[in-house]
Amino acid sequence: MESLLILHAVAAACAPWLARRVGGRRALPVLALAPAAGFGYTVWLGLSGRVPETAVTRWAPALGLALAFRADALALLMMALVTGVGVLVLLYSARYFRADDDGLGRYGGVMTAFAGSMLGLVAADDLLLLYVFWELTTVFSYLLIGHDPESRLSRQAAMKALAVTTFGGLAMLAGFVLAGQAAGTYRISQLGPGDLGTAAIVLILAGALAKSAVFPFSTWLPAAMAAPTPVSAYLHAAAMVKAGVYLVARLGPVAGDVPAWRAVTVPLGVLTMLLGGWRALRESDLKRLLAYGTVSQLGFLVALFGSGTRGAALAGAGMLLAHALFKAALFLLVGVVDHAAGTRDLRELSGLGRAMPWVCGAAVLAGASMAGVPPLAGFVGKEAAFEALRGSPVALAGVVAGSALTAAYTLRFLWGAFAGKPGVAPRAPHRPPAAMFAPAALLAALGLAVVPFASWYGHAMDAGYAALLRDPGHEAHLAVWSGFGLPLLLSAAALAGGVALFLAREPVARMGARLHLVDSGQVFWSLVRRLDRVATQVTGMIQRGSVPDYLLLALVATVGVGAFSVTYGGPPRLQAPLVWWQRPEQPVIAVLTVAAALVALFARAYIFLALTVGLTGYGTALLFLAHGSPDLALTQFLAETLSLVIFALVLRRLPIDPVKGRLPMPLRAGLGLAVGVVATGAAMVAMSARGTAPVGGLMEAAAREAGIGNIVSALILDIRAWDTMGESTVLVVLTLGVTSLVFLRRRSYRIERGEAPSAERTHWLAAALPRGQRVIAFEVAARLTFHTVLMLSVFLLFIGHSGVGGGFAGGIVAGLAITVRYLAGGRNELAAAVPVHAGVLKGIGLTLSTATALAGLLFGRAALDMLAADVALPVLGHAHLSTGLLFDVGVYLSVIGMVQDVLRGLGAELDRQIDAGESTEPERRAGAGAGESR
Repeated sequence: MESLLILHAVAAACAPWLARRVGGRRALPVLALAPAAGFGYTVWLGLSGRVPETAVTRWAPALGLALAFRADALALLMMALVTGVGVLVLLYSARYFRADDDGLGRYGGVMTAFAGSMLGLVAADDLLLLYVFWELTTVFSYLLIGHDPESRLSRQAAMKALAVTTFGGLAMLAGFVLAGQAAGTYRISQLGPGDLGTAAIVLILAGALAKSAVFPFSTWLPAAMAAPTPVSAYLHAAAMVKAGVYLVARLGPVAGDVPAWRAVTVPLGVLTMLLGGWRALRESDLKRLLAYGTVSQLGFLVALFGSGTRGAALAGAGMLLAHALFKAALFLLVGVVDHAAGTRDLRELSGLGRAMPWVCGAAVLAGASMAGVPPLAGFVGKEAAFEALRGSPVALAGVVAGSALTAAYTLRFLWGAFAGKPGVAPRAPHRPPAAMFAPAALLAALGLAVVPFASWYGHAMDAGYAALLRDPGHEAHLAVWSGFGLPLLLSAAALAGGVALFLAREPVARMGARLHLVDSGQVFWSLVRRLDRVATQVTGMIQRGSVPDYLLLALVATVGVGAFSVTYGGPPRLQAPLVWWQRPEQPVIAVLTVAAALVALFARAYIFLALTVGLTGYGTALLFLAHGSPDLALTQFLAETLSLVIFALVLRRLPIDPVKGRLPMPLRAGLGLAVGVVATGAAMVAMSARGTAPVGGLMEAAAREAGIGNIVSALILDIRAWDTMGESTVLVVLTLGVTSLVFLRRRSYRIERGEAPSAERTHWLAAALPRGQRVIAFEVAARLTFHTVLMLSVFLLFIGHSGVGGGFAGGIVAGLAITVRYLAGGRNELAAAVPVHAGVLKGIGLTLSTATALAGLLFGRAALDMLAADVALPVLGHAHLSTGLLFDVGVYLSVIGMVQDVLRGLGAELDRQIDAGESTEPERRAGAGAGESR
């Protein structure tokens, strides 16, 4: 199964290239090979008797996630429909679209990707995996419905489908989580009766009913008829809308005995069948008529699978196959009529039955199956449904009435498309291509060809519903002829009622128009506009662009969480005695840190505020050192120093005096104290709640056994290397985001090259600041210490696994050396110190870290599996080389690139703008909001 999904993904990715190489339309039959392979695999499974076929690949074992697939009888049916109809639709599309149509590569790729997603959905044996494919079908259906980006109707229909189905999908995900947690497993095949609670059932049904356009979620499917006809034939007859029905059928044996299941599915299913059929009687567009008919039939299917009895589920399986065949055929035939006659408005069509007899014959065959005329597949499924619902008189009456409506709109469709009409000039259509007619004719013929195999099919499907209750005396079965009885009488009554409704079509249409009080489309867009208006107002009120306001909200929320915990959870009880300090220097450092924070409250200049806040950072580093964490202390010292330099660079273009805050000092001080109490209390409670010994001792022993002298570095690079790689990526992205604001008005960045030093210039540095800004002693110090500090950074890099250091610390040390060169010589000196573009350094660093992390996979080992080797080097002596060191080198280069990017953005570029008299985008924003509190 995984190979089939990969095949669909590769075909979808190659579709645009293939369309350019062989021509748009010619690429579609080639892309049909992917679903054709899936159909061949499905047929092979069915003929070989390997059902159910299970395949499980471990994905995230610690989380209980696996790529689990299972092909039983129900999944096999859906796989055959998804792949088989998919092949025919792609072949049909090759003639439906014009050769010069734009976007056929995109269309073919999305259609193939959708087929693969639907294939994964119906074969998934894991609830979470099913949800992944479920949402993929939502995204791809959005792209297919909105295939024409220039059509406003297509865009609106795509958004409506996306909004409704996504809302249901999120509710369904919550239901899946509840079900999986309650059952102790997410494997569908391992769920049993009673594993799904009422809340989980209601949430899951919300997603299923939204996907299958069951009332009150029906509004999106008729609007989706704005999509090309092949999309309608596939998504809205054989694939997407069947996903919700499939889910109800799949979980029916597990939830069928829960009252909430039947209380939701049966009434809403019957109501949808009636409403959809009634609305179809007054539609004049052939595709919309079929769309409302699809809504009606989907309600019928949901009512059957949701009835919770074995006979109803078996009847639903019969109708599931029949509906896919006749509805896909009819949609394709509408495309043939539209292509040949130039319209699909039944008020403008006349005489096509005589002009296109073969098309008319295929439509009559498919329509007869839809109406339930014997001996077609629709009749077999409907007979079984009538028999299975005999124990539920209300549901049976509703289904019979819905069947009468089905027969009526079927006659309306055939009459409107092919009959001659008085007062309407006969159309003179051109001959449709065989490649368009053949897929529809094949599907219509299959509705008759599969009928002799009804008993065999029913026996195969019945095995999957052994857990459902039998209805004594009304046990249904699939057969061509079930004899004379109530089901046959009800079928005749439904057909007669349909004929009567068709003959009275004019009065019925007028009555339907008068009774139509609410347009669901208008209701939807009214709700969307109101939601947009509320969102705009809330956003304007909350997202004010004020960092102090955001910080205030975050701090208030922190205090609120703490107060809520104490109020409802009671005062925290410490399980271990409180230890105020372990070493005498700790309280001294703490007092000095608090004093620096208090001084910062009364700072009257930005630069002084930055320095005092920096002192609190240095105090934190001293506490790390006092606690025996030199790695953390070194990193904190270096990062704090670099942060102070960055602050100083930015503050050059800000006012000297801070703007007075809007909140009074007592309120700010009180909020700060409250946050401190909550944070400290949470830390104390967390530490005292520990019930087992810390893992530090185990790590120390493991590190000593592995020959690693630095536990912190081993933790960062060996145990949590994924986190380290992710953090490095985040830092690179943030750096790019911040510095890009400074270069907002420049198309590109180039390294500034300094002028050749003149004879009167001192040659301590490659470049120098203008006269009057130079400090010779600083230039000398920068020149003398630069290479030494770089060697120190490399030393810290290499000893990371055995001592204090590492790639991050070494990178910051190298960044500080570059910073000193920039401060001493200006932006030209920065270019001379690091002649490589910052983006190149960051790219090489991230690539090296990622490649090293994944190198183990190339040799059949785990990702981030660290390899090590001891090497004897001349002069240097013994060296320990490992993939961990290569990973650290990538971090080292990334940090240097980030520091260079910050210096060129907040330093060199600001220097250039100051010289040119320009202002930066952040400065303009700061100027515009000068009245805002800092």
